[in-house]
Amino acid sequence: MKILITICARGGSKGIPGKNIKHINGIPLINYTINSAILFSNLYESDIAISTDDIKITEACRKMGLESDYKRPLELSTDTTGKIDTILDLLLYEEKLRCIKYDYILDLDVTSPLRSIEDLKQAFDFLQQDENAINIFSVNNAAKNPYFNMVEQKEDGYYELSKKGNFLTRQEANPVYELNASFYIYKRNFFDSENRKVINEQSLIYQMKHICFDLDHPIDFEFMSYLIEHNKLDFKF
Repeated sequence: MKILITICARGGSKGIPGKNIKHINGIPLINYTINSAILFSNLYESDIAISTDDIKITEACRKMGLESDYKRPLELSTDTTGKIDTILDLLLYEEKLRCIKYDYILDLDVTSPLRSIEDLKQAFDFLQQDENAINIFSVNNAAKNPYFNMVEQKEDGYYELSKKGNFLTRQEANPVYELNASFYIYKRNFFDSENRKVINEQSLIYQMKHICFDLDHPIDFEFMSYLIEHNKLDFKF
């Protein structure tokens, strides 16, 4: 079984400048994800690959022992570039370089590092056990429920609930989840498909029981810093 772990870290960030290597608890943010990759690699003998367009990120990875000659193309370094295209380009590069074809691809997101090795192991096991599934991604219970407290605008300009259902209480409604962007695991045939959508007819989810969120705004970074620096997390990562 051949596994590639991908870490995609673009240099440009308007919301939190330099966030991929910004320090949390004295170390660069990307180090947490590299540590996750190393732990998983030690268990499953995986290769680890980095995709970046930023020399400072490259240097931060080198200090963690992660070397690479891969250079992310300019067309994959814009604000509108899709993550799947970025992973695919790196995957094809690594397969050509190593003269192999991978069976699984684990993509770890630098800006959502609150994951444990147990999360990765269990999610990987779930995907392996389902022969029809082609990918799995991490989620948490949604803070808002579209059956009760999320609305969207109708064509006539008025508003209605985003999702309709005959439920009297929130507890009766179908469970809903939100992607936390921490990790995605794909079978190799996902990338051979013409229609490569993360959420598709053969997707599985891995529900995290602990807090996990993505860094989009400066306040997110402050919140995560506080949780890590003051040992407020309810799990070990």
